[in-house]
Amino acid sequence: MIVYATHAGGRYLPMEESLREQPEGKRAVYVNITNDCNCDCVFCLRSMKEMARESSLWIEHDPSLTEIVDELERLPWQYVREVVCCGFGEPLIRLDTVLSVLRWVKEHHPDMPTRVNTNGLGELEHGYVFADQFAGLLDTVSISLNASNAERYLALTRSRFGISSYEAMLTFAEHCKPYVPNVVLTVVEKVEDAEEIALCRRICAERGLTLRVRPYEDS
Repeated sequence: MIVYATHAGGRYLPMEESLREQPEGKRAVYVNITNDCNCDCVFCLRSMKEMARESSLWIEHDPSLTEIVDELERLPWQYVREVVCCGFGEPLIRLDTVLSVLRWVKEHHPDMPTRVNTNGLGELEHGYVFADQFAGLLDTVSISLNASNAERYLALTRSRFGISSYEAMLTFAEHCKPYVPNVVLTVVEKVEDAEEIALCRRICAERGLTLRVRPYEDS
């Protein structure tokens, strides 16, 4: 499923089916960029392969920009409230594709809010700083903070980049601040206890970042 909407209970539906089921209001539309990921998080739904395939989020190949745009062009845009580049993997592994999708949205629907959900390790992945390329294209970047220190972060994410991943993720968030209006870091409810979440809040406050506690999805 390349383009989809989310529903309560962990269900992922094509936009048309989503509107039939709940025709009132607007939907956030998610663009599934890739299955590839540079982390192997202990709480990730990717570990539940049967669930993933049944929910149709596992894509058989990375969609081309043409395939993505074809699906976006068919959307009932009057019902769309936000476009989110995400992935069953890490979307910024395909940085050029993400930038092209954001550019297409802003060219055709300039007032449409855009968001990227990421683990924040794109600079390690590509070997350079690219946050300036988000200017004028990206309204919100949501970055998985996951923990209050590098050791716990690595234990949770099992990042292929090792212990340096934590500081690189925070540095990426700071690099985004001049170019992206909303820079949000997230932790997962039930994965972290109240004390750990409080420490994460302090880290975000010290760096002028926003923390959001995400609900844990187990189905």
